[in-house]
Amino acid sequence: MIIVAATDFSTRSHRALRQAGLLARARRAELHLVHVVDEDLPADLVHMEECEAQRVLTEQIGSMPELPDARCHATVIRGHPFDGILRASAAVGADLIVMGAHRKQFPRDIFTGTTIERVIRGGKYPVLMVNNEAQRQYERVLVPVDMSETSADAIRFGLSAGLLDDGATLLHAFSPVAKRRLLSSGASSDIISGYVDSERHGTMEEMSAFLVANEFGPHRWSLRVDEGLPMQVIARAVAEKRPDMLVMGTHGRSGLLRALIGSVTEEVLRSVNVDVLIVPPTRHDLRPPKVATAASSEA
Repeated sequence: MIIVAATDFSTRSHRALRQAGLLARARRAELHLVHVVDEDLPADLVHMEECEAQRVLTEQIGSMPELPDARCHATVIRGHPFDGILRASAAVGADLIVMGAHRKQFPRDIFTGTTIERVIRGGKYPVLMVNNEAQRQYERVLVPVDMSETSADAIRFGLSAGLLDDGATLLHAFSPVAKRRLLSSGASSDIISGYVDSERHGTMEEMSAFLVANEFGPHRWSLRVDEGLPMQVIARAVAEKRPDMLVMGTHGRSGLLRALIGSVTEEVLRSVNVDVLIVPPTRHDLRPPKVATAASSEA
C-alpha cells in the first residue's frame, strides 16, 4: 500500500502526518510526505521555500514518533496545492491520500472549494481527512450508504485497507413518500406510524439484500435506517454515536452545478468534527443511485 500525506506544516497537517504514520506502520505501507510550494512566487524565493520545506520534512521524519519506523519519503513539488498533491500522488501510484482539514476562505471556497475538496473532485484517490488526534485504530465507524455501486466501492476499500471492521454501523436515510399526503388527508397517527414503520422495514430488507449481493456478510454490521434527509440523518447519527470516522462513497459529479450547490460529501467535510474517508467509484459507473433518498454523498 502506498500512502501520500500532504502537509502545509500547520497544526492540522501535523495531526494528518501522525495519523498517516500510524496507518503506514500498521500496514507496512510506503509513506510519502508531500509539501507543495507556490510556483507563482519569484524564482529565488521558490528555491528558498523548496530547500526549507525539504529540511522541515526530513526533520519531521526523524522526530515525529509515528514516522521513524515507517518507510518514509519526503517530496517537495511546485504548483497550486491541490494540483501538486494530485501530481505527486500520481507519480508514486498512491492508494490513499491523507490530509488535514483545511481553512476555508470565503467567499472563494463557496465556488471553488477547499484544497481537500478539490483533491477529492479529482476523483482518482480515496482521501482521508483527519480532524482529530491520531488514533491507532478506528473503533467506531459510521458508513452512510445509498445502496449504489459507489457505496459498495467505499465499503470494499475500507475493508481492504483495514479501516473497516466488524461492528461498523451502516446508515441509510429514507423518506416515506406518501407521508405528506397522509398528513394532509387527515389520516390518524396510527395509520401514519404504521405506514412509516412499513417503509422502514422494507428499506431494512433492501439494505440486507445489498449486503448479500455484494458478499459483505450481512451479520457483521450494525444496520441503522433513519427517516429524514441525508445530511440531517448523518448529523443526527454523528451526534448520537460519536464515531471516530465516517466512510463515504462519492458519485464523481463535476461541473458548475456541483460547484454551486455542493453535495452531501461537501456538507459533511465542512460540518462534522470527525475523521472522514471519501472513496471515489472504481467502476466509473456514474448512474444515479437506485434509491434516491439514500444517506450518501453526491460528490
